[in-house]
Amino acid sequence: MIGKVKAFFIVAGIALGIGMLSPIAVGAVSVIDEQCAGVTESAVCDRKDATPENLAKNIVNTLLFVVGAISVIMIIIGGIMYATSAGDSGRVTLAKNTVTYAVVGLVVSFIAFGVVQFVVSRIG
Repeated sequence: MIGKVKAFFIVAGIALGIGMLSPIAVGAVSVIDEQCAGVTESAVCDRKDATPENLAKNIVNTLLFVVGAISVIMIIIGGIMYATSAGDSGRVTLAKNTVTYAVVGLVVSFIAFGVVQFVVSRIG
């Protein structure tokens, strides 16, 4: 039961964190647009590649990096749990499940990355 509650809070925290990043990115773009009004020669204001497609790609790439880092950390934790299980079948199963779910999460994130890249390439 405690594991399910912990998993719920982790997923809710990730969803909340992603939701909080969206307004910041949109707000930053509007602030830059306001500050760059009328400026013609600037490395910051010359944003020809600032399109919704590139914004989506940047967000997906960032999330893929985060998911990859979390997956690697969980694989390491699962390996440590497996090494310190001392033959306890319950702990061995928990360690194997941790590694399995980390790898499954990584595969799902790569599939999601491919789908987003495909959709963005078809729209653009």
